[in-house]
Amino acid sequence: ELEKLGLRDDVDLHVYEVPVEYQTVQRLIPALWKKHSPQLVVHVGVSGMATTVTLEKCGHNVGYQGLDNCHFCPGSQCCVEGGPECIDSIIDMDTVCKRVSALGLDVTVTISKDAGRYLCDFTYYTSLYQSRGRSAFIHVPPLGKPYSAEQLGRALQAIIEEMLDVLEHSGDKINCQHEH
Repeated sequence: ELEKLGLRDDVDLHVYEVPVEYQTVQRLIPALWKKHSPQLVVHVGVSGMATTVTLEKCGHNVGYQGLDNCHFCPGSQCCVEGGPECIDSIIDMDTVCKRVSALGLDVTVTISKDAGRYLCDFTYYTSLYQSRGRSAFIHVPPLGKPYSAEQLGRALQAIIEEMLDVLEHSGDKINCQHEH
């Protein structure tokens, strides 16, 4: 749906489906970062427990015990051996949530600090580690429970555009601080 809607004109949108497989994530995410050198990667995952569109603040390195679609689980139960326990996105999710909520879309947006210690969290941590925090993860409820594909597409469009805006403006502040 987001691919149909697109983003603002100055953004190249690349959409990929990531299999629910630990080993594929460990190969694919670094390869996508290398191929595209993006300003931002936003992952979207369906959560059967979600009733809102949920912005995840951080990814976790350890605690992965569930088997993936290939019946595999990392023996170490972690994403990156020796990596930090938790990596926060550099995007201020609270600001993004407030801004999108103020737009009056017919979708509720919330914040979370726990993406669930399964492939969503694993993917998010892997991407955060690869990008030094320039990643985001959004959990969405299953289609029709309660939102339509169109509602979710419009919400994702608004959220990602706000994330890019926040990222661009925080980049100005970071650059400014380094110059002085």
